[in-house]
Amino acid sequence: MQTNDRQAIQQIFSGYQGQRNELIPILQDVQGAVGYVPREAMTKIAHFLNIPESSVYGVVTFYAQFYLTRQGKHKIRVCQGTACHVRGGRRIMQAVEKKLGIKPGETTADYKFSLERVACFGSCALAPVMVVDGKAYGRITSQKAEKILESLN
Repeated sequence: MQTNDRQAIQQIFSGYQGQRNELIPILQDVQGAVGYVPREAMTKIAHFLNIPESSVYGVVTFYAQFYLTRQGKHKIRVCQGTACHVRGGRRIMQAVEKKLGIKPGETTADYKFSLERVACFGSCALAPVMVVDGKAYGRITSQKAEKILESLN
């Protein structure tokens, strides 16, 4: 973990009282500042809240919103739910994998892109759906997906 990340974590702690019920907000703040929750940060959080490191790790790994590894600048999420699957979600995922050279759960070596497989966005009428940096693209095709990714370069 870099020095500026350590400083950011110390700054985050200054806004809290060190009570166990502050764990999730602290984790959210750390991830917001650092981009993920590094192991060293989990250790510092555990000490700050006077709880076992295993408790912090358990929360981080339980909630899908937290990441244990550095994520890419752009987060690409491709729906693989039933409606999206039936309408070509698998082809979309394959096209994105090929274009980025990574599989779901991975990040490109340059930390530009992270790819995630999502069970359902709840936008079935727009299937297949891809979400890029929080923006949903419905009725997507492999070609449209590739163009969207190219526009981010």
